[in-house]
Amino acid sequence: MALKACSFLPAATSMIQQMGLDEFLCGVTFECHSDKPKVVRSYIEGNNYTSLEIEKIVSESKQMGKSLYYIDEELLQQIAPDVIFTQDVCDVCQIGTSFAERAIHKLKKQPLVIPLTPRSLNDVYDNAITIAKALGKEEAAYKVLAVLKKRTDSILDTLRKNNAPLKRVMVMEWIEPIYNCGHWIPYQISQAGGVDMLSNPGGYSIITPWERVRQYNPEVLVVAPCGFDIHRAAKEIDKLQQLDGWNDIAAVKNFAVYFADADLFTCPSLHLVDGIELLAYMFHPTIFPPQEKFRDKCKQLYTGKNCSKCGTGFTCSSANCWCSDMPNVMPMNPEEGCLCPDCLKKAIELKVVSHKG
Repeated sequence: MALKACSFLPAATSMIQQMGLDEFLCGVTFECHSDKPKVVRSYIEGNNYTSLEIEKIVSESKQMGKSLYYIDEELLQQIAPDVIFTQDVCDVCQIGTSFAERAIHKLKKQPLVIPLTPRSLNDVYDNAITIAKALGKEEAAYKVLAVLKKRTDSILDTLRKNNAPLKRVMVMEWIEPIYNCGHWIPYQISQAGGVDMLSNPGGYSIITPWERVRQYNPEVLVVAPCGFDIHRAAKEIDKLQQLDGWNDIAAVKNFAVYFADADLFTCPSLHLVDGIELLAYMFHPTIFPPQEKFRDKCKQLYTGKNCSKCGTGFTCSSANCWCSDMPNVMPMNPEEGCLCPDCLKKAIELKVVSHKG
């Protein structure tokens, strides 16, 4: 009879799936992309809190010594798993082992509990081996890791062949307040041809004053708030745009501000290699072409355009663009292209006059 495994973190679920071991999976978390029973839930799931509201909720729960997560103990009892994968990296992002063990100790049959505590990129790869080995399929991990290594080697080879300079970048893990990136993300950045001097390799991300970001002046800024996709992150871009000196940042001037799906960075799964490939494109777009698989995983905030009527250069934004404040009377014509602020204003005025006439 096959082992029954429960994953108490999306990263382990993702790795189990990527290694083709989904048959062992019998229970997952509410955040996992899986149709398996949801054993781990959150008190705040389903709510659309802002990043500042989430920060306050997290701070309060930590002060009170409470977890934001809980386990469906009845369901866990029914599953009666042989092995449970937990994590000890961040009690904010996922349920921690100490909280999980309170429910696990109540089980009639005690499973093997395997905490995963990655700090670096290599630790994440080692976790895949640990998971596969616990399921009796160690060779599955080595097979997948060999393919991933070829992909990362290809990126490094391309950077060398093109003598690509290191880009001064920042990957932002939270918007309000601003957090730098930590743990394995700085390693992803280095393998993609960048350096983030505000990051904390192997350690926790911390609140980073905006003034430090301004002084650092990143050439590329990647906004990937933990747990957010690009659409969720875009809703709060105004928090950054309102900051003093935002328009003076090199990344803004270079049209090199991006939203990115946090799952490719903050979730320590094997999809971190996808994240490295995406970073390589964002850091060096003239060397690495955009990939179709990242269409819904990445969005460039600003793009430079020329007015289709007068030829004047102007900036378009993929979130809260200036044109959204204009009266919605001009249908977009993809063949003609966009108009600059002055030409759009004149076109709208003519449209209104002709309509009245």
